[in-house]
Amino acid sequence: MTRIAFIGLGNMGGPMAANLAQAGHAVQAFDLSEAACAAARDAGCRVADSTVQAVEDAEVVVSMLPSGAIVESVYLGDDGLLARLPADTLVIDSSTIAADTARRVSLAAKHHGLRMIDAPVSGGVAAAAAGTLTFICGGSEADIDAARPILGAMGKNVLRAGDSGAGQIAKICNNMLLAVHMIGTAEALALGETHGVDPSVLSEIMLASSGRNWSLEVYNPWPGVMENAPASKGYQGGFMVDLMHKDLGLALDAAQHEGAATPMGALARSLYALHRQAGHGRLDFSSIQSLLRAQTEADQSPDGHHDT
Repeated sequence: MTRIAFIGLGNMGGPMAANLAQAGHAVQAFDLSEAACAAARDAGCRVADSTVQAVEDAEVVVSMLPSGAIVESVYLGDDGLLARLPADTLVIDSSTIAADTARRVSLAAKHHGLRMIDAPVSGGVAAAAAGTLTFICGGSEADIDAARPILGAMGKNVLRAGDSGAGQIAKICNNMLLAVHMIGTAEALALGETHGVDPSVLSEIMLASSGRNWSLEVYNPWPGVMENAPASKGYQGGFMVDLMHKDLGLALDAAQHEGAATPMGALARSLYALHRQAGHGRLDFSSIQSLLRAQTEADQSPDGHHDT
């Protein structure tokens, strides 16, 4: 049994903390949401009144936070957690943030005699609940090896991308590709449906053909095609449009920093920005299907033609 502080109990962090508790670890958790804290308590975690209380006597700290600014506010400064933790404490940040931020916080942790890795995740809410996440890690081999027993209670894969910050780079590359193939999948399904091809049938055909991809196989965006996908639950739960928009922004910032060409990533972010501005930011990112369907229906309407 390891004494673990868990900071951040959202759609991903909540089930992750629950899996640690169910694996027999002593988890002391904190979140600003009372509902999230109540769910963590029901899952076997002790709930703290603050981040400071959560890390009392902790051997390992795990965080899953929504932005780099929040990560810095939690860890850095005279009142931050890094200044309060005993030397050699292992800190695992599973937030998806800019690589430079991850490196900056990790350097501060090292200054305080702490071990820290960035370990963003892939797999979504379903994998978080099932304990089958993939952790994409940046940090020293020794620190990642030390984290493996903890990460193994929450996921099935622990992959090292490189040194501090590399986990974040690999994660945003993955999510940029995820956004692109989700949009492509939604676009193909919408096109087929307008020509009378059942989306379920078209999905089976593409799964058996060269268009096969994760969005089709695991996370079909058309309602009713895949029973447990967010698309069949009103696009509730899952990975929010707001978060995909944020991750695509991180990818484009990283591309601009190095002068890398990411035209598909830029287009994907523009489409998610449109969807978000229409008030759908808290829906699952597969709801981009509804944006494409709405555009198709508008183009097919009597008034939907465009003058040239």
